[in-house]
Amino acid sequence: MPAPDWLKRMIPKFKRILVKLSGEALAGNSSKVFDSAILEQIAREVQSVRNIGVQVGIVIGGGNIFRGARQLGKKMDRVQGDHMGMLATIINALAIQSFLEQLEIPTRVMTAFPVQTVAEPFIRRKAISHLEKGYIVIFAGGTGNPYFTTDTAATLRATEIRADVILKATQVDGVYSDDPQENPNATRIKEISYTEVLKLGLKIMDLTAIAFAMDNKIPIGVFSLQPEGNLLKVVLGEPIASWVSGDTK
Repeated sequence: MPAPDWLKRMIPKFKRILVKLSGEALAGNSSKVFDSAILEQIAREVQSVRNIGVQVGIVIGGGNIFRGARQLGKKMDRVQGDHMGMLATIINALAIQSFLEQLEIPTRVMTAFPVQTVAEPFIRRKAISHLEKGYIVIFAGGTGNPYFTTDTAATLRATEIRADVILKATQVDGVYSDDPQENPNATRIKEISYTEVLKLGLKIMDLTAIAFAMDNKIPIGVFSLQPEGNLLKVVLGEPIASWVSGDTK
């Protein structure tokens, strides 16, 4: 479906973005592995920013299917559990790809380890070429190594494809001093530096991911996936996200 003229006139703040989604986001508030309404919404959100010329990469977690060895505690080897979690991210990537393609959006899934029958292996130059051609590229399989989270995979892929920004969609509307779902006195933080996040131990992304983003100077925008339209608002520069970047004054 072609973009309406009014949408084409919008000027995005970023040319290339990396969207980080949790696996749990795909389940919504249901007890199912997937909520089709959420998948449809994500596809429309991605379509809206693609329609104004933004190149979009996506990294998805696998927590709606399996949360690695932590789910079974000491009963499973950590490496085996992490490999299962990485496979779960591929299942999620294929689900998102299917809903994007229903909107006639060209999409590629690229994995950190070979799964040739369902996806392409990750090759940096090929990923960039796909993005420049207007494809949505979904990076699955984490980093391909155990002991690293999909947060770290997101910062790694964002660096490799030279994304302008990482946009992390969450269940809350930004960064807070504490978990707002558990602490009603938690305060929202509009801007914060990487070093402050590391010092305070805020659970925006895992600390390895924050340190990697800091080393490579990639800003992180944290926003709520609800209501629909928030991704487009962030890309257009509306002040609805919290930002993690260099030292703030």
